[in-house]
Amino acid sequence: MSKSIIKTNLAPAPIGPYNQAVFAGDTLYISGQICIDPASGDLKNKDIQEETHQVMHNLKAILSEAGMDFSNVIKTSIFIMDMHQFGAINEVYGKYFEKEFPARETVQVAALPKFVNVEISMIAVR
Repeated sequence: MSKSIIKTNLAPAPIGPYNQAVFAGDTLYISGQICIDPASGDLKNKDIQEETHQVMHNLKAILSEAGMDFSNVIKTSIFIMDMHQFGAINEVYGKYFEKEFPARETVQVAALPKFVNVEISMIAVR
């Protein structure tokens, strides 16, 4: 099985000892993304909608670098600070998938990196 690292300047650089994404064979594993604007390094989190859009833009940039788009995504994991924001996150998240939605789980957690409100990771297949 071949393994290769995916890296793009159009998504935030990792804030720890991990990669933005790793290809293993034909499967792409994307690390959890938060609302960091890769151009400025600032958090885009004036509200949960802006935060979720920035997370999805970061994921889109990584997918694109790997020659993929949201139609390749088969599984997502969503980690949120407050389950009361589930509906607002869903509304934004759903706009990024055209025909079919991937499998997923959504989990409320005690804290996320940089104390953001949402983090999303993905698995995609070519």
